[in-house]
Amino acid sequence: MKKEDIPTHWVMDYETLCNCFIAVFEHYKDDAISEIFIINEDQNDFVKFINFLQKCINTNQWHISFNGLAFDAQISQHLLKNRSKLANLSGLELATYIHKLAQTIIDKSNRGEFQEFAPKQIKIRQIDLFKMNHWDNKAKMSSLKWIQYSMDWGNVEEMPHHHSKPVENSQQLQDIISYCINDVKSTKKILEHSKEQIDLRKTLTNEYGIDLYSASEPRISKEIFLYFLEQKLGWQKSEIKTLRTPRSRINLGDCILPYVKFQTPEFQRIYEFFETKVVKSTKDGFKYTLDYKGVKTDYGLGGIHGAAPAGVYEAKPGWTIVTSDVTSYYPNLAIKNKFHPEHLPQKEFGDLYEWFFEERKKIPKTDPKNYVYKLILNSTYGLTGDENSFLYDPRMTMQITINGQLLLSMLYEQLSLAIPEAIPLMQNTDGLEMMIPTSEYSKYMDVCAQWEVMTQLNLEHDEYSKMVIADVNNYIAVHKNGKVKSKGKFEWEDLEKKKVGIFHKNKSFLIIPKAIYAFFVNGIDPKDFLAQNRSIYDYCGGVKAKGGWYYEHRSLEQGNIVTKKLQKIVRYYVTKSGTKIVKCHPDGREMQVEAGQWMQKVVNKIDPSIPYDHYDIDTDYYLENIEKQIEQINKFKVSSSTQLTLF
Repeated sequence: MKKEDIPTHWVMDYETLCNCFIAVFEHYKDDAISEIFIINEDQNDFVKFINFLQKCINTNQWHISFNGLAFDAQISQHLLKNRSKLANLSGLELATYIHKLAQTIIDKSNRGEFQEFAPKQIKIRQIDLFKMNHWDNKAKMSSLKWIQYSMDWGNVEEMPHHHSKPVENSQQLQDIISYCINDVKSTKKILEHSKEQIDLRKTLTNEYGIDLYSASEPRISKEIFLYFLEQKLGWQKSEIKTLRTPRSRINLGDCILPYVKFQTPEFQRIYEFFETKVVKSTKDGFKYTLDYKGVKTDYGLGGIHGAAPAGVYEAKPGWTIVTSDVTSYYPNLAIKNKFHPEHLPQKEFGDLYEWFFEERKKIPKTDPKNYVYKLILNSTYGLTGDENSFLYDPRMTMQITINGQLLLSMLYEQLSLAIPEAIPLMQNTDGLEMMIPTSEYSKYMDVCAQWEVMTQLNLEHDEYSKMVIADVNNYIAVHKNGKVKSKGKFEWEDLEKKKVGIFHKNKSFLIIPKAIYAFFVNGIDPKDFLAQNRSIYDYCGGVKAKGGWYYEHRSLEQGNIVTKKLQKIVRYYVTKSGTKIVKCHPDGREMQVEAGQWMQKVVNKIDPSIPYDHYDIDTDYYLENIEKQIEQINKFKVSSSTQLTLF
């Protein structure tokens, strides 16, 4: 394909300052094709800029951005709509106008108000990577700077010039343009990491006639479910969207399935707790802790979570670690027990929900529809507790989560009674792990089969050779076939592979979980591992200031402490000859980012040509943290000679 034949879509970003407007566009595939527009006192590219935007509309050239729907696209559409009256303004007047417009847009966003233009009113087609990856969600909220840090972008420096201060010379202007170009190029890298997600949205948009290019996964679930529900019920989509069943109080006892029963006093008490508990909404938090066979298990609105004490649990000869998960647990609980939002007919809702489950089984995992149906099945539970969803009925949320915990507890209890030697290791939302004598494997499966008949649910089983447990949320599980699953603070592979779905997480000091993994899985000494790993990014940590807090860099120069305020997001590493980074609050509170003797160096800009040895990394810091975590786990190690006397 010739260069001129490549479809022209643009990765873009705007900078709006009080006396200067900058727009940078780069071809989504070809780095050599770019456009830069400047509007200020000395240069007025307004007409060229408007002509460019109009050409994008006429020739279906898309804009790809980070938070474009709520900001950049609002500016584009406003300027296009008002081009006639704005064309007569001077460059400075235009820049001032656009800056005020930008502040209005930001203020509306901060107040949670609707913007001037809904997505359907924006003439230039958009892909908003911020919304698509759900980084506007409270649990995943992430700025472009944070995503740059997460994907090991070389330059994570913030804007060198505050928007409220005038740009006074060509050097300042060039610095801002360079900053904007860096943001565009990093957005382009996010686009590359998001290829599978965009391909999926393209397929769905074409099939269902709904623009889902910038849709988050929860919104995809909602829109596709609504699409099928409209057809199933024969109701208007607009009517369905308004439906809700709010509850002033929910008696959890009324939610419990009739066949839920326990044999031991410990589990009977948890049943009684739920039977008498009343909640007013799914936001009501509660917690009940059960101690059974040495394992503390927590119950609450979020599901069941319990794990054996921290340690290495290894299946020595004659022993097996079995892991059993309920297939599509929460969706099947609803399907088999006919749970449904009260405002929707049970049969039609249940039939459709089950149809998604059965259809998914027929579709290869390589087909995007398989993933979409999985999203719909898993997201429906969450949507029943979302006040903004047409599936909202918190009683259904409670029916699923309460019975989910109690039924898994029944299996846990039944297995423990049937196999007294069994060592329970973990229970977590939709499954459990147990170490059992290999001779009792058939009995284990018999108990599971009886549970499946009673509940009409299916279990999937596998075997581990070893589990390295810190707690219920942080563990390493080694399958008998050698495959390894890491969770929580031990996760590193997806972060290293730059999986866009976890860019919101904090990848600080990735060298630590990698070294712990190497030790427990491959038997590599941490000192040897550190000596082999020479990636500066693996040794970097990241912090971000929130809620009035800010960071300071403090160094000792000629006997005096020199203080410098840092940007909101700081990337740093621990070095033998550095300074101190301190987290500060206007009320006087302070805390060191790394307490004690450890010194840090800020590296918001990393030059790939600089050799690793240049950084003077203090490997003692990393080694101490690695060995401390290993020691906390190894202090309780299960072997074939001790496992029968632990509990």
